[in-house]
Parts: sequence; structure tokens; C-alpha cells
Amino acid sequence: MPEGDTVFLLARRLNDRLRGQLVQRSDFRVPRHATADLRGATLLATDTHGKHLLTRFDDPRSGPLTLHTHLRMDGSWTVLGPGKRLPRRLLPDVRILLDFADGRSAAGLKLPVVELVKTADEGRLTAHLGPDPLRDDWDRDLAIARLTADADRPVSATLLDQTRMAGLGNLWVNEVCYLRGISPWTPIRNVDVPALVDLATRLLRFSVSTPGATQVTTGDPRPGNSHWVSGRAGRPCRRCGTRIEVVAEVSGDPERRRTWWCPRCQPGPGPG
Repeated sequence: MPEGDTVFLLARRLNDRLRGQLVQRSDFRVPRHATADLRGATLLATDTHGKHLLTRFDDPRSGPLTLHTHLRMDGSWTVLGPGKRLPRRLLPDVRILLDFADGRSAAGLKLPVVELVKTADEGRLTAHLGPDPLRDDWDRDLAIARLTADADRPVSATLLDQTRMAGLGNLWVNEVCYLRGISPWTPIRNVDVPALVDLATRLLRFSVSTPGATQVTTGDPRPGNSHWVSGRAGRPCRRCGTRIEVVAEVSGDPERRRTWWCPRCQPGPGPG
């Protein structure tokens, strides 16, 4: 699943190419909005909150509207230049198609979440989310308070809970726990949460602001060298040489995601 920083960068690319464009035709291929029509609306901008995309329009007929989408595992957005069309094999995956007056088009593929609401009601879509370090309204103190509210919950499960702090996914949680020397199953009460939040914030902001460093935690962007533990099961720890361990995700259990860790550099409770 894309994480908060990759969704943020996607929103940036969409804004670079589509901000201010006039919708010439819209096609919503989801039952809930099958009759929606954004023709004549101007795309103002795409914003993010955690892993959620919020694309705002100024519609002269309906007033300000927000298109809420979420990529989850398989969703994507692509922008096509004038005269370009999607390959026929991808057409069954289209959930939203927007054609713009300048000849460009944007297609949302395999999107599991598609909601079109009045912008005035947008808040209800994201009210459950915790503070996001990539937003202008980032609230560090609120994030710390939410993360520490359930003292016995494991640190990895707490960080993955988007209602506590939005934007961290499995990759970042595994890397942050390693860099702080914390077993992923350590109760959050035994963790220096402010230091954890500050590190996660720096990493996310570095990821979106530094060319070529997206989701690089080691400082080495070469393939296979960019992470400390994530995706490195069975390989030696970059610091101590101990074999990196992994436990598989338990389907349907948000508390038990795939987890990588170094038993020596991250002492503490294990997955059992």
C-alpha cells in the first residue's frame, strides 16, 4: 500500500499537471456516482491527509466539490497528454476518467474508494484521521497524545493506526523502530514517543523534499541498499551482522502486519 509520502508526491504531480484545468467531460464508473457530471468545473488542487487524496473542484452549477480517493493496495492515478489514450487492457480498471479542455485526461484505476462530496462536507471524510506531518496543520502534541492513549498497545501497531498519526505505513514503521532500537512489539508506554514522532516526521519530510531520496532511510539510494530492515529477511543487519527476521502478515488483522526487525539491534518482546 502506498504510504503518506508517496501519496503526497502523487498529489504534487497531479497539481503540477492539472491545477487550474477545466473539465470538459467526466465519467464516473462507480455505482454511487454513475450520474455525476463535473463538466465545466475547474480543478483547483489536490491535497492529502495521510494516505487520502482530496481533489477539489470549483463547479459553477454545484458549488465547490471534493473528490475523495484512496489507493489502498492496487489503485493509481495517471495523467495522459493530448491525443493519448489508455491501453485497451486497462479500460476495465478505470473508475474515474476526466477529460480536460487542453486535451489532457486523468484516469483513476482500481480505486477502492471514490466519493464526491460538497467541499463544505469534506471534513467528515478525514475527521477520524490523526495529525499528518506533511500537512500545514500538523499538530505534534496531538499526535503524541493520541499515540500514548493506549499504553499497552505494541508500538508498531500504534504507529500504523491512522487515527493516531496519519501517513505512516508498514515500511516507515519498520524502519523507524529499527532506527530507534525498539522491538516492534514493545508496549508504547515503554517508548520515548516524542523522539519517535520527531524521527518519523523528519524521515517523511526528507522523503518528499529530497530528489532521489524517496523512502531512502540508509542514505544509499541504490537498489537493495535503501532500507535497514524492510524487505531484508534473512540478510545480515547492516550494523551488527545479525540475521534480519520477519513475521508474515495475518490477513484481516491490522495488529499483525508483516514485520522485519533485527533481534540484536532491537531488543525486547518478540512476536509471540
